[in-house]
Amino acid sequence: MFHHSPERSRGQATTEYALILLVAAIIALLVIAWATAGGGAGKIGSLFDTVFNDIFDRASNSTP
Repeated sequence: MFHHSPERSRGQATTEYALILLVAAIIALLVIAWATAGGGAGKIGSLFDTVFNDIFDRASNSTP
């Protein structure tokens, strides 16, 4: 009965893509707010310190 035109399908895909981008932006803003407001900044800093220290330790131990 009803036939979907290619233009309508394309418009729907664009709308879905825009909604996905909107949700991703909201999540990113929430993460940024958490990291800068509460104790998130310290936790992220200590995470990076741990990762970099581990990388440097492994690199220095593997060098003859």
